[in-house]
Amino acid sequence: MAQEVNPLTKNETLEDFYNNLTIRLPEIPMPNLGLINDIGHFNVFNRSIVCTNMPSAFSRRDFYKISLIIGDGILHYSDKQIQINGKALLFTNPNVPYSWESTSPKPNGYFCLFTENFIHHRNETLRESLLWKINENPVIHIDDEQEETLKDIFSKMIKEMDGDYIHKYDLLRNYVQLIAHEALKVLPKGNIFKLNNASARLTAQFIELLERQFPIGATEHVLELKTANDFACRLLVHVNHLNHAVKEVTGKTTSEHIAKRIITEAVALLKHTEWNISQIAYCLGFEYPANFNIFFKRQMGSTPKSFRN
Repeated sequence: MAQEVNPLTKNETLEDFYNNLTIRLPEIPMPNLGLINDIGHFNVFNRSIVCTNMPSAFSRRDFYKISLIIGDGILHYSDKQIQINGKALLFTNPNVPYSWESTSPKPNGYFCLFTENFIHHRNETLRESLLWKINENPVIHIDDEQEETLKDIFSKMIKEMDGDYIHKYDLLRNYVQLIAHEALKVLPKGNIFKLNNASARLTAQFIELLERQFPIGATEHVLELKTANDFACRLLVHVNHLNHAVKEVTGKTTSEHIAKRIITEAVALLKHTEWNISQIAYCLGFEYPANFNIFFKRQMGSTPKSFRN
């Protein structure tokens, strides 16, 4: 039986974010968003200034966000609820809907937001690393020493945004990379794959292709790549080579990764849209709803209809 959850609202764009922000804080200038498609966008904020205790809308955002949370709250992330008590890094991305519910008297910490092409502009491996980590667990708990280190990095970001250094956005990318490294230090070593061999690079390319297909935003949006062979053809490698590389690096098969990502999207669509099951099945690449029912029951232990009800 599915639990009652927040309804999924429309994707929040950068324009939506700044419109809502300037309504509350008119002293914050609206940035020029005209160059997003070219060079991307980046900004950084102090949470004590721009955040409130009102729960945010449960939706996907069209941008990445890294938050240094100092305080308590509940993250509603896809079909999970994650409690944060104290301090943590929070990584969110355009693929997964989420909302934040603060339970502290006053929000504290920092956050930066950026578009994919801002990171991709100069540092592809960082973007792949971020995509890899945040889909598994968006919350990384930190200690007192890391809190001070991260506060210093975010403070430098804010100072840099106010400056006129000609290469400041290159420097800001480096600061984002520093934050990512601080997060990677906390993760168990077995969870971190190195991008310095052919198998790891191929695995990163596979994960990127898989994630690029999501989220499903309309009933006309149909998955193009659905099988290990589909991905191997796109990556111009033999399917056995792809399967071996992915298994070696992640411990899971290519098909397991694909199935996990499809079931995650299926759960989100069943919970947060009013699309009928046939429409969801079609979008996820199932020609016949009966095949989707079999797949869903094998993964979740119930039929889509039972899960939704």
